[in-house]
Amino acid sequence: MNESQFHTAETALGFIMAGNSTVTLVSKKTGTRFTYRIRMAKSDTDAQTDLYFISLLRGQDNENDYSYLGRIAKGRVYIGRKIPKPGDVGRDAPSAIAFDYMWQHLGRGRIPDLLEIWHEGRCGRCNRKLTVPESIAAGIGPECAMK
Repeated sequence: MNESQFHTAETALGFIMAGNSTVTLVSKKTGTRFTYRIRMAKSDTDAQTDLYFISLLRGQDNENDYSYLGRIAKGRVYIGRKIPKPGDVGRDAPSAIAFDYMWQHLGRGRIPDLLEIWHEGRCGRCNRKLTVPESIAAGIGPECAMK
């Protein structure tokens, strides 16, 4: 069993909502995969916000080739913008449908049987490399898990 794959909805959600996560979805049926970056919106205070921005990896540069897909606000996913910008991911794109599919199932407390959810071995909050097996499995380091 690979430790960078999530096996429970709880750990996947905890990682995704940690504030600085990168997650890859893989269809077991087709092998299609999409990588998303989920970032917490910056706040003027030290308080956490309830707003996250979702971007889709669309090129070969794993650090910079991301396009806006949508946002998560108050636990709900909103795909697209009111006024789309060039390069944004559309609501009907397979990547948008896949993210929404995952989100709906995680909200029900389960990972769909035909879907794998992976992280890249970095903390979903601070983005440091994870080295402790328990932290790798959770996708979050021990210090960040306490926050």
